Amino acid sequence: MTATTDGSTGAVNPRAASASEPTESTIAADDVLAAARRAAERSVEHLLGRQDAQGWWKGDLATNVTMDAEDLLLRQFLGIQDPATVEAAGLFIRGEQLVDGTWATFYGGPGDLSATIEAYVALRLAGDRPDEPHMARASGWIREQGGIAESRVFTRIWLALFGWWKWDDLPELPPELMFFPKWVPLNIYDFGCWARQTIVPLTVVSAKRPVRPAPFALDELHTDPLVPNPPRRPAPAASWDGVFQRLDKALHVYHKVAPRRLRRIAMNVAARWIIERQENDGCWGGIQPPAVYSVIALHLLGYDLDHPVMRAGLDSLNRFAVWREDGARMIEACQSPVWDTCLATIALADAGVRPDHPALVKAADWMLGEEIVRPGDWSVRRPQLDPGGWAFEFHNDNYPDIDDTAEVVLALRRVRHPNPASIEAAIERGVRWNLGMQSRNGAWGAFDADNTSPFPNRLPFCDFGEVIDPPSADVTGHVVEMLAVEGRSDHPAARRGIEWLLAEQEASGAWFGRWGVNYVYGTGSVVPALIAAGLPASHPAIRRAVGWLESVQNDDGGWGEDLRSYREEKWIGHGSSTASQTAWALLALLAADRRDSTAVSRGIAWLTENQQADGSWDEPYFTGTGFPWDFSINYHLYRQVFPLTALGRYVYGDPFAARTATDEGA
Repeated sequence: MTATTDGSTGAVNPRAASASEPTESTIAADDVLAAARRAAERSVEHLLGRQDAQGWWKGDLATNVTMDAEDLLLRQFLGIQDPATVEAAGLFIRGEQLVDGTWATFYGGPGDLSATIEAYVALRLAGDRPDEPHMARASGWIREQGGIAESRVFTRIWLALFGWWKWDDLPELPPELMFFPKWVPLNIYDFGCWARQTIVPLTVVSAKRPVRPAPFALDELHTDPLVPNPPRRPAPAASWDGVFQRLDKALHVYHKVAPRRLRRIAMNVAARWIIERQENDGCWGGIQPPAVYSVIALHLLGYDLDHPVMRAGLDSLNRFAVWREDGARMIEACQSPVWDTCLATIALADAGVRPDHPALVKAADWMLGEEIVRPGDWSVRRPQLDPGGWAFEFHNDNYPDIDDTAEVVLALRRVRHPNPASIEAAIERGVRWNLGMQSRNGAWGAFDADNTSPFPNRLPFCDFGEVIDPPSADVTGHVVEMLAVEGRSDHPAARRGIEWLLAEQEASGAWFGRWGVNYVYGTGSVVPALIAAGLPASHPAIRRAVGWLESVQNDDGGWGEDLRSYREEKWIGHGSSTASQTAWALLALLAADRRDSTAVSRGIAWLTENQQADGSWDEPYFTGTGFPWDFSINYHLYRQVFPLTALGRYVYGDPFAARTATDEGA
């Protein structure tokens, strides 16, 4: 990451297209079409060349250096550091430092206190001295921001493992939580699946409160080393935060008097829960953070490093490492082969690759093999529902993803397979599972139904990102689009989903993007779905969405939206143009019958002019969302699959438009 030309670390200033732009294209349509066709052909060749021999695609999934720092801290805690790993991780972390000494959580973003503290500690472990210029800049900035005391809870947990922070000054998370039935508030199934998988092992860590000898002091990261743990500011007593602060104080008292036998039973229940959810590849949920905390929890409960569960868990963590040509080692928070493969299949099919092409058939075979046919945690809320979904990762049978399942169905529908019965059966199971996962309000979340409890986010422990999984417009849009393609636009579930989407449209005409940045993603997901489900382009909701997209188009013809749009209204719809966000806007405009507009012509031109010689696009900006603002993702394949999909639909049209479009309102 580098600073901008004005010396700041922020993204470029927001800008929108001029309001005086003509409505219809003044760019020669034949020239744009010819350029789009050439760009699509190059992109197809590039994407086909990236397919794995087994049939899948996977791009790197970049997040921020906390993944790398916590990997080193875990190895230090377990006593399994090795010089090569430490050196490679240090090389990567140093390369991500900004000129002001900080580390950001997304490209072009501001320094983040917790990320900077964790990166600093990791470099200390890698041998960097605190008086070196890059380290002194970091520690000085940390002190200016309030020091360790102002960092998030998860950062202070890592520091507490080595005595750099006091366990007494952390929120309490008792393992007796495991005894709560599912109807009791704050039971583990009130949390989103990613939070649930992290919180369960952390209840064991919180109960055990381990401290390993610290290899050095961190006095330079406190505003006052003599008072390293200053008291926290109390919330107003009458507020919910005040209530939960008092609850936390009560839990700290309980920690001192908890019956030993009851606590031991609770920790054993947690251990069984963790082990039962370990995937075949040794990981937990296919994501790095739960795997890290699960390994620590089991180790604290007496599982030695040679135990099969521990060996498999540690081996799985090594598979999150991406080794770069310069010798640096980056840790992925997750891997996205199912998501990448279904999106790549859609892109190639929509760009004119014949449906029986060997690459598409091979991709379909691989996706068929990834279908999850056993119950998981989702069945706690839907016990009568038969399985039939797809997850995001290579191995994550406990947590299939509603969004992935919808997109896999859309991908499989585009493939002419030599065994069509297998495709039809998988599609039917996927559609049935998605229908059964609809929430009471008519929309869909990502992993669970009705995961909307207001209490988990109130816990003092949960100060980082989303910990529940409420329905979102982007996921609901993808499900509605899938149902429309399957000829089920009139299904009661689809109609309720459409009504929910229409009610969720904001006054600007845009939709909020939960899993992608941000309103451009939400709007780019919803408009094609509503059109596919039967809304005409003349519908007021579609007209407002089109008007908003055209109003935020950048002067260069592309679209971009900075991650700060999750916090600052002025950034909504604004930011440097990116290939993926330009494609999302184009997909909405093309679906809304704006193919001949100036906005579409300029957007297509931006894609063709910014394509690289090998048929790919470069995209340093993060356009994926883990938790809005708090955890951002750069999916390295987004910059390939979405532009190709947009170019393909511009050149060849929507492959399902004739089946789904009508001239009547919904």
